[in-house]
Order: sequence, then structure tokens, then C-alpha cells
Amino acid sequence: MAKFRDLFGVAISGLFARKTRTLLLMLGPMIGVGAIIAAVGLTDSAKGDLKKKVRELGTNLILVSAQSSVGQQDPTLPPDAANRALGVRSVEKVSAITQLQNVIVLPYERAREKFETVPIPVVATDTKLPEVLEVPLVSGRWINEFDTDTLSRAAVIGIGLAREFNYLPGEMRTIELNGYKYAVVGVINKIELEPAFDNAVFISTKAADKDFVPNDIEPNKVYVRTANGAESEAADALKIAISLGGPQEVQTEIKAAALELAAQSDRQLQMIVISMGLLAIIVGALGIANVMSISVIQRSAEIGIRRALGHSRSIIAAQFLLESLIVGLFGGILGVLLGIAAIGVGVWIAGWVFVLASWLPAAGIALAIFISIAAGLYPSSRAAKLEPLETLRLG
Repeated sequence: MAKFRDLFGVAISGLFARKTRTLLLMLGPMIGVGAIIAAVGLTDSAKGDLKKKVRELGTNLILVSAQSSVGQQDPTLPPDAANRALGVRSVEKVSAITQLQNVIVLPYERAREKFETVPIPVVATDTKLPEVLEVPLVSGRWINEFDTDTLSRAAVIGIGLAREFNYLPGEMRTIELNGYKYAVVGVINKIELEPAFDNAVFISTKAADKDFVPNDIEPNKVYVRTANGAESEAADALKIAISLGGPQEVQTEIKAAALELAAQSDRQLQMIVISMGLLAIIVGALGIANVMSISVIQRSAEIGIRRALGHSRSIIAAQFLLESLIVGLFGGILGVLLGIAAIGVGVWIAGWVFVLASWLPAAGIALAIFISIAAGLYPSSRAAKLEPLETLRLG
């Protein structure tokens, strides 16, 4: 034990005697481990946020949309697509929408130059959309049966657009849609499954038919809530039920599955960043081997004196290996701290849930130590082979 303490003291003294070199040696393991920790932690945090969203939104939401055929623009679904969807046994709630084209939205006429160049989605909808999407209103109300029956020009805006227009809750406000003034009656909350809706304007289907559609309006999307666990079967059945062999081509998308696909792309990015981190560690290991080999030559006099005093080859080799281990240990610890800080910043910016696997810091430090020891094998072996007389020539 006393011999190990002496050896440890010599190794620490050797490292602290050359502080700048030691810090440079630590950079390789630190950057590599930091990149790996950050890559795994950020993608796990994104995945944790995804799981939270899926729990909140449910996995049983299906989007049915019209599919473009060759040469066809703005494809639509049958006018009674919502009723056809309700004919599927496992379907519980349905809402049909039409995304309108060439409608310019302005908060007021004087802002035309600012907002005319930025297309704002305008959606013609029925009264059931918030119920099907399971999204509450921030303020006001949704389009109701009275608005539909009387063809009133009532509009609900997304929360992002409300911020853009500086809308105050409860404010009496109108917006212009192609010159028609629509009264803002409510603001809908953030819609995770359809981010574009956060900056959209929603009006009743009949009002849209009167003001913007020359012919009878037809839906191009239908949102469907099914019984839990029946999503896949319902998605297949909806294609048949809505098209009924007609000319319209129909595609279905389980929204939770789309989120999982996004998570898969995050995992691919994770593998790329991990590979970059491993490359940084390998480059750092080559740097450790190179710098420590030079250090062996620079410290040849020290090695010669210790060999002359009776220190064995194994003691000399152990000293340099111990220095490599210490470099890896502290480089790994700093890398873990750097990675955790990167995760914290990323989670704060993206608004995700912070997730860090308990085994990850220990694995990062162990990897840094392993790589550093492997890099130190050659310099330590070279130092152990030096003879006292040879050190006079090198020194």
C-alpha cells in the first residue's frame, strides 16, 4: 500500500508539473465523452418528451387525408366522409376539415404589407375538432351550431397567431380574410400533433363555402378517434369506408406512429453524434500516446535516476500507466459534466423532459479510462525499457 501511495504521488507530481500539457491530454477524453453523453441524453430526453405527449394525446388518433393522383391538384374527400367514417365500428369521434387556399389573413388593413407575404393557414371546420383532437381553448369559445346555421363570420385562432397578432384574452377583435371581417371568438391551445394549427385561423365550413369556395366545399382531411387498441384495424377499414371504390384516393396515418417515426430519426442522429464522439476519443487517445511518448524522452533523466536507485521496469511502466489512468479519469469526469450541461441547455431550449440514464456517467468515465490506458501502453512500455546509461544519451 505504501508503495502504491508513493507511486501515485510521483504520477500526480509528474502531471501537475506540466499543467498545460495535462489539460491538453484531457481534452480528447473530455470532448469525446461529452459528445456521447450529450447525444444519448438529448435523444433520451426527446424520447421522454415524446412518451409524455403520447400519454397526454393518446395513441388512438387517426388522420384520414385525400391523396394526390397524377395530374390532380388539391385532392378532396367525399362530402360525407365524416359520416362514412362514423360507420366504422371502432370509430368514436370524427371531425372533418378543409384547408383553404389563397386566403390572405390580416389583423387589420394597415398591416397588409407585413402579413400579406406570410401565408397563414385558414381551416374550414365543423364544431367537433377540439373534442376530437382533445385540445382545450385558451380563451373564448369554439365555433358552434349557431355560427354554422346563421353563416356568421366567427373565427378561432391558434395560440401562436394570437401572440403574433397581440391578441388579448376577451378582447373584441376582428381579422380580415380576403377583405371579409371575421370576429375572433376564441383562441385554441397548442396542438402538439398538428403544429401548423398553432398559427392557423379556423372558420365554419358553411362560412367558408359562402365567402371563399365557388362550388360546394369538400373536406380534404378527417380526424378520427377510435377505441383504444383498435387503431391499426380502424386505419385499414377507414380507407375502404371513405373511398367506397370511388375516384378519391385515401390515405390514413396513426398520429402516434408518426411521432415514433420522428423518434427513430432522432435515434439515427444519436448514432451519428455517438460515432463522432468515439472518433474524438480515438483522436484524443492518439494524442495521449504521442504526447506521453515525447514525455518519456523529456523525462529520461528522471527515469534513469529512478532506475539507478533500484526501481524496477514494472514500477516505471506502472507510473506512466497510472498517469494515463488519471488523465482518463479526470477527462471522463469533465466530459460527463460537459455532456450533462449540454443536455440541460438543450432541454431548456426545446422544453423537453430531462432524462439521463443512471448508467451513462459511469460508462462514459470507464470508456475514457479504458481509452487512456490503452493509449498509455506504448509510452509506458518504452519508458520501462530505458536503461540508466541510455537515458544519459537521450537526456
